[in-house]
Amino acid sequence: MSQTATSQLIISNFIDTIRPPFEFVVGVTALSACLVTLLVILFLFSTHESRRRPVFCLNVIAISTAVVLSILSGITSGRAIFDPFSPTGEGIYIATVFFAIFPPVFYDSILLTRLLALYPVNVTPGSTLLKIFIFPTCIKCSRLIVLSLYLREFVQSTKILQSLEQHAQATWYRNPYITAEWTMQMLDNLYSVSIFLYNLHARTSRVKCSSHTRRRIQQIVFISVTNFVLPLFLNVAQIVCITTSHSFTAGTMVLLTNNYVSVIGVLCATIWFSGSEWRAGEDRTLHVVPIWIG
Repeated sequence: MSQTATSQLIISNFIDTIRPPFEFVVGVTALSACLVTLLVILFLFSTHESRRRPVFCLNVIAISTAVVLSILSGITSGRAIFDPFSPTGEGIYIATVFFAIFPPVFYDSILLTRLLALYPVNVTPGSTLLKIFIFPTCIKCSRLIVLSLYLREFVQSTKILQSLEQHAQATWYRNPYITAEWTMQMLDNLYSVSIFLYNLHARTSRVKCSSHTRRRIQQIVFISVTNFVLPLFLNVAQIVCITTSHSFTAGTMVLLTNNYVSVIGVLCATIWFSGSEWRAGEDRTLHVVPIWIG
């Protein structure tokens, strides 16, 4: 009877040990599949001209970064499932943490490039550009500094603690660096979206637009708000998790989800624009070909 109870206890402890990495594998796999699908659609609907734009290249880099995160998460989580008693290499685990917390600064910078559509560099005075971009530039630099301090603290803790779970637990609950970074991320996104929508409304309200142009502007507004609202909710969820729960599993899953949602949001905006260009090119072809044949 005691042997049965001991066996059940061992099995129960083993299941509890591999459950968090198993949840990470399932979640990351599903989100990565969405990224790959959207990447195929992006290349399918993009034109030769759109592929030469910096935003297109930035999207490809963002997807590649997210794929690297998926691979590293798969290695660390898979190792924890199939060989839970053999710790993952310190370098791989630190690289996974790096690709989980630093890329959101890059993703938010891609969204910031939307302001260049309203303030082209070649026609906007330098003083105006300085006033507009000084705040997001400073806050992004602050985010990078805070994240660097957290990563240094995390690396130092690996020399003291024995297991990766202890590392995560010790640097997770109410960590001032991560809490500050997520708060600054909300302010960063709020500023970028607010100034973009305000200037878009101010410029379009003074011009009489056709129904097609008005519908296109409404679509731009919807995409911009969506790209902000979803990450905002996830940011709030991250802060709630890190300040109220000692378990890093739920918070880490929300963090990974927020990373992929940010990339997907930026990618969907680019796909929408590329699809509009593709349809416009098809329309021009349909109008030109009959004339040429005749």
